Amino acid sequence: MTISGDIVKVDPNLDVNNNWIMKELGVGQSFDVIRRDITIAGRRATMFYINGMAREDVLVYILTSLSKLKREDVTPDAYTKILNQYISYLQVEALDDLHKVVDKILSGGIVILIDGFKKVIQLDARNHPVRNPQESDLERVVRGSRDNFVETLLFNVNLLRRRVRDPKLRTEILQVGSRSKTDVAVVYVQDIANPRLVDTIKERIKAIKMDGLPMAEKSLEEFISPGSFWNPFPRVRYTERPDVAAAHLFEGHVLVMVDTSPSVMILPATIFHHLQHAEEFRQAPLIGTFLRVVRFIGVLLSLFLPPVWLLAALQHDLLPPNLAWIGPKQLGYIPLVWQFLFAELGIDLMRLAAIHTPTSLATALGLIAAVLIGQIAVAVGFFNPEVILYMAIAAVGIFATPSYELGMANTLVRIALLIGVGLLRLPGFVAVTMGIFLLLLTTKSFGLPYLWPLIPFNASALKDVLVRPPVPLLKLRSKAMHLLDMDRQPYPAPARKPLKRSLKEKKEEEKRIWPELEKKKEDDGSEG
Repeated sequence: MTISGDIVKVDPNLDVNNNWIMKELGVGQSFDVIRRDITIAGRRATMFYINGMAREDVLVYILTSLSKLKREDVTPDAYTKILNQYISYLQVEALDDLHKVVDKILSGGIVILIDGFKKVIQLDARNHPVRNPQESDLERVVRGSRDNFVETLLFNVNLLRRRVRDPKLRTEILQVGSRSKTDVAVVYVQDIANPRLVDTIKERIKAIKMDGLPMAEKSLEEFISPGSFWNPFPRVRYTERPDVAAAHLFEGHVLVMVDTSPSVMILPATIFHHLQHAEEFRQAPLIGTFLRVVRFIGVLLSLFLPPVWLLAALQHDLLPPNLAWIGPKQLGYIPLVWQFLFAELGIDLMRLAAIHTPTSLATALGLIAAVLIGQIAVAVGFFNPEVILYMAIAAVGIFATPSYELGMANTLVRIALLIGVGLLRLPGFVAVTMGIFLLLLTTKSFGLPYLWPLIPFNASALKDVLVRPPVPLLKLRSKAMHLLDMDRQPYPAPARKPLKRSLKEKKEEEKRIWPELEKKKEDDGSEG
């Protein structure tokens, strides 16, 4: 056995290879690691695979094919002939590094070692458990497909290939984690995406030095996403819908897919990407625009309605006379600021409880929340009725936010605004608002400003953000991403205008055509 750096060469002696692999995999200690000793044309051979991850039908088929080998066919350099003639399986390769052999076994492959051979035959016959691609609970639509991503990387790539049948689609595979060896796929359209962005993402993934990614895509995001770790605003967009992922590929974005996770990262992403939903593009443009405007209003109300009402209640002189009715009609036993904070805490507790509550008990949980928090708390004077109303509106706005991550970030912003108003009144509200705006202004997602196209201002792109554009009018891709191909639709050639003819030219043409018509009529009459 030859050891060169991190490479362990395959030894011609079968026992040396077997002992090294058995020590690495713990054969005999781990019940699911299987070693099978066989004989191929009079030579000793060994098969290694993981029980439950290798396809049994492929095992039987390969053993049947290898039993047809003759002694004269099995020479030390005959692995190429064996691969091409006797192993008629699609995904097969020869390996000469035992480290790669172990990685393939742990990934679900089948390896065959033959005594006297300096290479190992590896069959990619993985049998990963796959659940049905059922619709995601986070991205439901009234119209549209119901096949969503699952936890198996290859299955997810197939769902994407079904929608993007472009030969320029690239799905580059990388491995992250010295122990987990998690498969990560970088997906992009080669002649559309910015090559510098693609290279940056791949370099950051390759630079990760970690033993494993237990939380899959979220752990990977914290490694590759630029900026402060404590910035609550998400700089990548997650989706579990193949149609949404395919739409972003055509727009020039890059996808990062992690094995064992149904969530796919979309890079880069602005705050307006997090406010879009597939339902808008499944309806007519006018209806989609209406849905988008309602969603924007809901998000703004969830952010500013409770703090603004609290500011008006605490500093009543800020209101004009015609709005003097705004404010609490009766005060509770607890200051208004604490009422809002306690209500916020109750809503978040109910949200967590809904996640961990079985479906059969979800209705009971809703009744408890409505009766105990909504009615009894107001009746005993713990909460002001208007506090409950405005916090309920804010909660609805958070639930209407398509991005769960952005909804949680908006919750923290609302809490900060409430605390600022409670401490400093109007100066506190202005200070927190300006601080959040500066944070958004300085945030970038892989070089793309987070507030684009608002800042830097781009009128045409901002119009497409506020108004759901009809698909036939989507001629160009985003200029801010510096893409290779900006055209989404070919521009038609300008129609040729008919030449203007003078009256003299028209009469000359009639004289030329009229005898021909008369002759044709005479010929038709004679034939009749």
